[in-house]
Amino acid sequence: MSEKTYRLEDLMDIVARLRGEGGCPWDRKQTIDSLRPYVVEEAYEVTDAAAEGGMHLADELGDLLLQVAMMAQIGQEQGDFTINDVLRLVCEKMVRRHPHVFGDVQADTAEEVLKNWDEIKKQERGQTKTSQLMQDVAQSLPALLYAEKVQKRAAKVGFDFDSVKAMLEKLREEVDELEEAVAEGDQKNIDMEFGDVLFAAVNVSRACKTNPEIALRDSSAKFIRRFCYMEDKMQQTGRDLEEMTMAELDAIWDEAKAKGL
Repeated sequence: MSEKTYRLEDLMDIVARLRGEGGCPWDRKQTIDSLRPYVVEEAYEVTDAAAEGGMHLADELGDLLLQVAMMAQIGQEQGDFTINDVLRLVCEKMVRRHPHVFGDVQADTAEEVLKNWDEIKKQERGQTKTSQLMQDVAQSLPALLYAEKVQKRAAKVGFDFDSVKAMLEKLREEVDELEEAVAEGDQKNIDMEFGDVLFAAVNVSRACKTNPEIALRDSSAKFIRRFCYMEDKMQQTGRDLEEMTMAELDAIWDEAKAKGL
């Protein structure tokens, strides 16, 4: 028995019914603003599912698409735009920003493609300065990704360190300045210097071609795995974590690390 095939039109019909008279009370009360957190949440769930792939990823992509459909339906109800406008705008943008595919521009490398993309984007928005591109970075992005995008846009005009070594030296310099701020006890200065440490660390991640957001999430997940191991180990001995010395906890932590957790 073959599975039923659905189209985008089917999804829009379902959303319209949910939002319509006699539809779902929760869906009917939603607004563009109230849906914003769900868009972010679903985007993150897609990112997590991408590591697994398969139907799990397909399922999460569907949840993200639902948020697009919901916002488009609300836009139509308000007389602002429709799902057809969404489709038209993204299709026109893809054609416009790929002149090497749909036009006669030559771009043989990914770097050339990105250079053309940025130039076309600046022209579309009437931007003449790199700082305008920086200011255009979405402030709703997670702070690490926000910093990475700002740095990348500065690097495209040559404002960048010439090596990973130089970036690491800058990171150490910022750590030293944070240490001085902590010693002085000035909270405002501590906050500022800590931000500089994170910004410098993002620079290093960029040079190492490591996504800082994913790297930090992976490290957090690793921390949880090792903590679980440590806690399970303690339960086997009948002792509570609070009863253990830091030296004892460190020993079990190193054991978890040695096991590759």
